[in-house]
Amino acid sequence: MITQTAIAQQLTSILSPTAICTWEEIEATQQNTIQKVTENSPPSCVVYPNTQEELGEIIGCAHKNHWRVLACGNSSKLTWGGLTKDIDLIISTQRLNRIVEHAVGDLTLTVEAGTKFTDIQELVAKERQFLALDPAYPQTATIGGIVATADAGSLRQRYGGVRDMLLGISFVRYDGKIAKAGGRVVKNVAGYDLMKLFTGSFGTLGIISQVTFRLYPMSEASQTVVLVGATDSLAEANKILLASALTPIAIDLLSTELVNRLELGKGIGLIARFQSVSESVKEQSNRLLEVGEKLGLQGSVFSDNDETSLWQRLQSSMGEVGAELAIACKIGVLPTAAVNTLTQLDKLAPESIGLIHASSGLGLIKFDSSKLPSQTILQMRNFCQLNNGYLTLLEAPLAWKKQLDVWGYSGNALDVMRKIKQQFDPDNIFSPHRFVARI
Repeated sequence: MITQTAIAQQLTSILSPTAICTWEEIEATQQNTIQKVTENSPPSCVVYPNTQEELGEIIGCAHKNHWRVLACGNSSKLTWGGLTKDIDLIISTQRLNRIVEHAVGDLTLTVEAGTKFTDIQELVAKERQFLALDPAYPQTATIGGIVATADAGSLRQRYGGVRDMLLGISFVRYDGKIAKAGGRVVKNVAGYDLMKLFTGSFGTLGIISQVTFRLYPMSEASQTVVLVGATDSLAEANKILLASALTPIAIDLLSTELVNRLELGKGIGLIARFQSVSESVKEQSNRLLEVGEKLGLQGSVFSDNDETSLWQRLQSSMGEVGAELAIACKIGVLPTAAVNTLTQLDKLAPESIGLIHASSGLGLIKFDSSKLPSQTILQMRNFCQLNNGYLTLLEAPLAWKKQLDVWGYSGNALDVMRKIKQQFDPDNIFSPHRFVARI
């Protein structure tokens, strides 16, 4: 195996010494994060390219020397997905953090992959615009990581997922060349839709270097309604809401324990957020409260600072960084089975918390591994699969990921996935073994 010194020496012709960090020089917290995702010996070093061209040269060097690489931004989602194997080099896009173009009139934004999500929102907010995503760990999450993990959040109800936000993408191929797909305008039809292919690929097809998003104008007013109570009544309220003419930007179903932690009442919960002109927001909130009242549900309305605080507490509860014993699972079920899925969670693991987006059936479940037998994960996975869904072990202690099948994929697309991987990464240098079926 090539030594750390040899890798660092070869990269000094591309990068300055300050952009190369050997394993011994890496901070202990980052070492711990990296060890949670690598099965064998740790990588030789972490490098920080400053430009797309430097990134391309690094990948070209890795290709020539048969090094296996793992990409990250600020490492907030590095531990998501499967374990990698025999990684020689970690490439961080942290310094690829430039705003390339903000076309205010066209409502588009082009940024480099290492740009922080919060920095983007602060920039476009000056023009009363926003990027309609609600990712985990928003303070540290980078754009490249959000796209690579398809981390959209609650706003998918109104605006769709990450792939629906993308207009263009640049990425570095296995041979170090920079490739592009899409463009910087909303009505763009040029080329094959590689954007959808790279969304959720977990860095296994190439390294994203630049992204163009569509933006949306900010609304005049915002208000959130929470309904809490008996399972059957809440399921009926959810059904009525989805079939109504109301237009919430977010509808999430909350498990009993999550409702309890947020001090919203007792029972399973429904949280719906409305944004529009003031009159519309008030009218829609009142109509949903009336639905809840007729069904015997406890209703609450949150506005202004109280609303902001509620969503921040919800996000914090579902995605605290650094919880050593936390197990996070991404799930998907038929939307009609969402409430029953949370009920099943309450039965199997009452101390766990869960959130499911009402119209998509996608959600997140968090367990405490110190109080959880592995059989519970398998039982929840089986329940999701019986409801035409899935359960993926996103984040967990290393021992759990070695013990369980992280992805639990039972579909018929493995052959297609392997062929795509072979076409985009013939030498298997990008995040080997990290994706479905160790692809």
